[in-house]
Amino acid sequence: MATVRALMEDSHAQWQFSGAYAANALGLSNQVPAKIVIYTDGLARRVALGNLTLDFRRAAPRNLLGAGRSAGLVIQALRFMHGSPDTARHVVHLRKHLDAATKANLTSLAPKMPAWMRPLIHQIVQDAT
Repeated sequence: MATVRALMEDSHAQWQFSGAYAANALGLSNQVPAKIVIYTDGLARRVALGNLTLDFRRAAPRNLLGAGRSAGLVIQALRFMHGSPDTARHVVHLRKHLDAATKANLTSLAPKMPAWMRPLIHQIVQDAT
């Protein structure tokens, strides 16, 4: 992620990892994407870093919700895992492992999220009592 930050530092563009990478980064999936896709409101381009290719793709604002923050990773991961039979397990995992700041950020972004995602976010941010 530091490499992407360095690449995007002077561009003033928003960026967000796609769902496959986000799910892997959050521990929701063991699949490692062969190509890292990054959504941006900046220029579309490909950047080769040794054997790794970063594919920057223009995206709609709805795909940049929470861009560059942990909350954005959660949103993209949930979008990627939508319809998975393991959704309940993923919610429990996120509830345990997300920090309070990320949960607060998710709560503030919830009204802008798709309707199907809001109940999942509510379950993630609720106190585990």
